[in-house]
Amino acid sequence: MSTGYWLGVDLGGTKILSGLFDDDLKLLARSKNPTSAESGPSGVFARVVQGVEAVIRESNVDPSQILGMGIGIPGQIELGTTRVKFAPNLDWRDVDLKPLMPATWRWPLVVENDVRMGTYGEFSHGSAKGAKNVLGVFVGTGVGGGIILNGELYTGFNGNAGEIGHLILHWRQGTHLEGVAGRKHMMKKAREILDDAPKRVRKEWKGVDLAAVRSSQLAEYYQKDDPVAVQLVDDAARALGAALGGLVNFMSPEVIVIGGGVTGALGDTFIERIWEIAQRYALPGAATGVRCVSAALGDDSGIVGCAAYAKGRPITATASVA
Repeated sequence: MSTGYWLGVDLGGTKILSGLFDDDLKLLARSKNPTSAESGPSGVFARVVQGVEAVIRESNVDPSQILGMGIGIPGQIELGTTRVKFAPNLDWRDVDLKPLMPATWRWPLVVENDVRMGTYGEFSHGSAKGAKNVLGVFVGTGVGGGIILNGELYTGFNGNAGEIGHLILHWRQGTHLEGVAGRKHMMKKAREILDDAPKRVRKEWKGVDLAAVRSSQLAEYYQKDDPVAVQLVDDAARALGAALGGLVNFMSPEVIVIGGGVTGALGDTFIERIWEIAQRYALPGAATGVRCVSAALGDDSGIVGCAAYAKGRPITATASVA
């Protein structure tokens, strides 16, 4: 029987995953809810509450036995607080989560960036377990990253470390990586491509709400060799490869973990293409021995990372919701 339990919540641009873990971080229950970002912070957090309560109820756990909770947010966090400074894919600016939390939640809480938590999950229990220097890159609604240096999560001087999606790829135009490889931006590009595409190509996309296209749908089009999807995916792979090649030169990681919804839908060939391109940009010998792998935990990278990180943090470093 577990001596205590841990909660992990991964708040993404399109979905919210919640998990309850025992003290050995074995997953006991998992729930999934739509983010529905258009409902604003209070509406989104109401679904977080639903997910947490669902896993507690399913596991038949007394809430007093919960020792802590980690939540991953897709944006910039004011470290050591419950404040979200900026979450672009949720359209949040300066949002404090504490007033949105139920008074019945008495356990300590740590709030972190969602992709840093996904990276931490892969480092602690996934495909980078045992490594000391890890770069995590998660490609989904946007593109985020996380860094493990010498076995510790690296957040940087002011908490912004790992924001690979905002690396500038074209200095004159200001194009950033997320603007090419994030699904939200890929669909904006799809609209531009379709405006000038032949009629037969436009016909294949007729009636499709580009703003609502999921990663699985994009992958289906790509696997059918649809020219729009092929261009979008190839551009994304090239941009990600160029960025990773530069980061191999810069930080010399032992393992690069690539995850996220787009990556999961496109599969290993997408990762292989990214790594092939990355090695072209790496200095001679810089990529030797470096492993570029898929996220072993899949969608659960974030909730595992959140629970593991909360467990590994001293209570004094967390923000109590009491």
